[in-house]
Amino acid sequence: MQDPRELYEFEPEGLAAVEAAAAGGLVLLYHLEGFIDAGDAGEQLIAQLLGDGGGDGGERRTVARFDVDRLVDYRARRPLMTFRRDRWISYDRPELALHLVHDATGTPFLVLCGPEPDVEWERFAGAVRGLVERLGVRMTINFHGIPMGVPHTRPVGLTPHGNRTDLMPGHRGWFDEAEVPGSAESLIELRLSEAGHDVLGVAAHVPHYLARSPYPDASLAILEAVTAATGLVLPWAAHALRAEAHRIRAEVDRQITEGDAELVTVVRGLETQYDALAGATGRESLMAEPVDLPTADDLGAEFERFLAERTEREGDGG
Repeated sequence: MQDPRELYEFEPEGLAAVEAAAAGGLVLLYHLEGFIDAGDAGEQLIAQLLGDGGGDGGERRTVARFDVDRLVDYRARRPLMTFRRDRWISYDRPELALHLVHDATGTPFLVLCGPEPDVEWERFAGAVRGLVERLGVRMTINFHGIPMGVPHTRPVGLTPHGNRTDLMPGHRGWFDEAEVPGSAESLIELRLSEAGHDVLGVAAHVPHYLARSPYPDASLAILEAVTAATGLVLPWAAHALRAEAHRIRAEVDRQITEGDAELVTVVRGLETQYDALAGATGRESLMAEPVDLPTADDLGAEFERFLAERTEREGDGG
């Protein structure tokens, strides 16, 4: 395998800032776009951490940039270009980069984000491991949302994974073993764990009927788990996500109550199932007994149809 360090270049000022701040060991938070992220849970949190969501992420310095021309298949995920009148005026170049950010107390931490590489996963994972070791990272945490058969009217569940799940007491896995499609994000976790580095993954449970829409409740639940595990103080992100979560919940509740009886029945069925599981004790598994509910595709299609009809009515002035 070629030298993983050839996949990225350091930004001198950012590197100097990290080296000056890394005496106590840094936390690295990372999320990569392109794989499962129900409710945009990871993407929304990244936007808030970096101040891209309108929050106050403080001063941000880019520490390293990865070679996206080598890692990303543009024909699979075509970047946007802007055409004005008779010429091209801009190109939205993808960025896969490592950033240095500070929390509200001035504590530095790192954020790695951008598109998931389409190729050279092992080399990319090796590059991230090299950065972890070069920059004195003490712990890495990754996060995303996964669609689940849960109602939006109940607290967001979390599934921890990695070799530091002890940092999330009170949460447990939903199954013993499963084979699922891989991701670069998960491969990084695996390789770092194999190398003896502390790593934690956080998967938020997003109602499958809302999986294709932003669901800030999931991002907020992840943020609270991250802050509890690391001690980082991120009030701007929590405030913004909490306000947006309140708005989304109110809108979803209103839309569901105004919807057809089938959708209401499904949500009530999920509530009953959730409450039964929450009250269960002494079971080997938290998986529910089979329940006769519509599939995720059925429910998602029904909810999307309702939203489309509502948008059409509003457009007609109704």
